[in-house]
Amino acid sequence: MKIRIERAACVGNARCAAVSAELYPLDDDGYIDTDGFDVATGDEKTAKNGARACPERIIFVIEDDGTQSWPPARG
Repeated sequence: MKIRIERAACVGNARCAAVSAELYPLDDDGYIDTDGFDVATGDEKTAKNGARACPERIIFVIEDDGTQSWPPARG
């Protein structure tokens, strides 16, 4: 599983970092400081919870088969 982040769209809510500051580090101004990462075994649930915590929905969960499981596709 991978996490992809539209970093330029971050507005600094920091809800992802509240779930896991290790997976979702912030810069000195309180904005996300990564474009994404490969999720380590055992961190899947935390990574997904961090993505779901983002009210801007700029954190994308990409499953191993390449499908996007979060956020849901807009109709």
